[in-house]
Amino acid sequence: MSLFADCRLYGILDAGYCEAAKMPAMLAAMLTGGVSVVQLRAKGWSEPEVEAMARRLHADTRAAGVPLVINDFPGAAGRVGVEAVHVGQDDLGVAEARALAGPGVLVGKSTHSVAQARAAWAEGADYLGFGPLFATPTKPDYRPIGTEDIRTVHAESPVPVFCIGGIKEENLPAVLAAGARRVVIVSGILQSSAPAEYVRRCLKIMGREESGSAAGRF
Repeated sequence: MSLFADCRLYGILDAGYCEAAKMPAMLAAMLTGGVSVVQLRAKGWSEPEVEAMARRLHADTRAAGVPLVINDFPGAAGRVGVEAVHVGQDDLGVAEARALAGPGVLVGKSTHSVAQARAAWAEGADYLGFGPLFATPTKPDYRPIGTEDIRTVHAESPVPVFCIGGIKEENLPAVLAAGARRVVIVSGILQSSAPAEYVRRCLKIMGREESGSAAGRF
């Protein structure tokens, strides 16, 4: 079974919303709330900077039994020994990323249409990001794709699918009603004054209320 099969709420430590000095504390809050996966995304950082931060964070995610994903840098993912690397449509292909990351590191891929999703799982991606569903400052150059294709992708995909893009607590029920099983939430968590509570409320909406971390996932 995929490491991501049981995961529901995917949080991202995005340097655009959370400065480096605050990342460990934000991670602690996210884990306390019960996120299933955490990605480190730091556009504009160098690979050594990303690798150093990933090493700092990985001890905590590992202790919580929560996969840590590095965005964009498969070599760093392999050296740190995190559970996965995530690549976009304009990044390396899945096979290339897997070769650089080495054995034991899973590869996720961003997709923005049903056609791209089909291509990604044909490439061998271990999970998909599907979106952006709604307009989001995180991806200002991407046209929102809406929620109409969620059921199609879920019905066809042989790997876990995480819907992403502008998803927050207030629109989460509609995203779930459209067929989503797993979601990524970024700014809603990172801009909350009480991120752990925010995560708990989202999990409750998803019917996955948890207390503390999801220790023991791996």
